[in-house]
Amino acid sequence: MAEEINRVFLLPGEYMVSKQPHIISTLLGSCVSVCLYHPQHHFGGMNHYMLTKGPAGERSGKYGDYAINVLLQFMERACGSLNGVESMIFGGANVVGNIGTGEQIGERNIALAREMMKKHGIKVTREQVGGTAGLKLHYQNWDNKIQVIPMNSSNMSGSLIAKEETNRFSAVASAAARPAVGTAAARPAATTAAARPAPAGAVFSKPVGAAPAAGGRKIKVLIVDDSAIVRNLLNKAMADEPDIQVIGQAKDAFEAREMLLELGPDVVTLDIIMPKMDGVTFLKKLMVYHPIPVIICSTIAKSGSQAELRSDKIGAVDVIDKESLNLYNGLDTVKKVLIPKIRNAARTNVQKKSKEEVANI
Repeated sequence: MAEEINRVFLLPGEYMVSKQPHIISTLLGSCVSVCLYHPQHHFGGMNHYMLTKGPAGERSGKYGDYAINVLLQFMERACGSLNGVESMIFGGANVVGNIGTGEQIGERNIALAREMMKKHGIKVTREQVGGTAGLKLHYQNWDNKIQVIPMNSSNMSGSLIAKEETNRFSAVASAAARPAVGTAAARPAATTAAARPAPAGAVFSKPVGAAPAAGGRKIKVLIVDDSAIVRNLLNKAMADEPDIQVIGQAKDAFEAREMLLELGPDVVTLDIIMPKMDGVTFLKKLMVYHPIPVIICSTIAKSGSQAELRSDKIGAVDVIDKESLNLYNGLDTVKKVLIPKIRNAARTNVQKKSKEEVANI
């Protein structure tokens, strides 16, 4: 008997453990996913983390030390102990080269997963890690089966994900073929709605947080700015546009890099003055390794300024003086200035640059 299976797509920083049968899918670049499964209880879960550890006191699924502990705690709570729990580790690729000073993000993510499994005495039954290709995962949490699809630059786009996630995922599973599963879902309340288990029998038939606009799919925007207030205001300005969707917000270039790979935005808004790496340097990296329409939005990007001229030469589609948006006096000016530029950027074909071309700009 054909039966529709609940499906969840995990974005970076999300995680899920459930006794209900789910297909848990995600897309990995240098991020890592750990799958935990108990063969006697016939259920498991998966996470998706971006970095190994966050700032002191920050509890977020973006960081592996927290995300892995969450899975372990819920498995232990549901099963009574971690005895018999098995694991699999995926991801940690070097997909576009490092944007920093040689920090091997993928390798560190892999090492953390191995270290924590060893610490808790959990057997790793399968690894598919490292390399230079991203991975797409489809994990069946009731029988621990997983489909792993290597991704390359041409099929790792967010548009592919959106197309797939709009379709229902059906599986043939008879009562004899599939172990009985409970109805209680073990998951932290802190996870987002994207990772929330569906009611029994329900099917996820749309991409998380997405709805096609009348003329086609939405323009997906990633906001990169170290100011949480600015990120929030830009997000609000675009929130009610029928053809635009903010799919992520990053506070620095390192977070932005991971979201670019995992979420596949169409347009990036980018501040210049940021910690760890300034926006102009990051723009150079993008034009060389991951060309994408970028709108510089910065207080130092005055008309005729060096920041504006450099950004334009490097390959930014547009440059906005942040002060011209009048951010702290309502959203009318932001909408009037920013929204048309977002739409124009989405229609722009950005050309890849060589290291030599951007080196001395």
